[in-house]
Amino acid sequence: MKINILLSALMFLLLVGCGGKEEKKKEGFSVDRTKTTEKPVETSAATDEVPASQRITLDEKGVGQIKSITLDPEIDMEMASAGETIYNTNCTACHKLDKRFIGPSPRGIMERRSPEWIMNMILDPKLMTEQDRCAKDLLIEFNGAAMANQNLTVEETRSILEYFRTL
Repeated sequence: MKINILLSALMFLLLVGCGGKEEKKKEGFSVDRTKTTEKPVETSAATDEVPASQRITLDEKGVGQIKSITLDPEIDMEMASAGETIYNTNCTACHKLDKRFIGPSPRGIMERRSPEWIMNMILDPKLMTEQDRCAKDLLIEFNGAAMANQNLTVEETRSILEYFRTL
């Protein structure tokens, strides 16, 4: 009797454990982790050599309300400190100082872009990505992650620019 119960239990476990040839329906979320080959993003022939984030365009002012700006030779540390606070509050979700993140690092931006371009990009990123070639290329390079308009004033943006001068 004990052997019959034991054999029956064993047969039951074998049948349940094998599950037959029917696939079990999975509920919830699943991820396919197979590798795919990504196609490179197409850019113009002039930009194939240097990514937009590394390209130097100091003579371009961008599109927007800032047409000309004159920077004092000395950095205004009070303004830079205010700019750092604004940057840390509004920008660090997407920009990191020492690495590429959702957006480019601001370190060295003053050696690659004009002050006018930087301020126009901060003040109206949508207009810039619609009408400025470098901003369009940055949007492509950073996988279409558009910069959010932080609705900053010209004064706040100028403070961020002064902070960028300290980096």
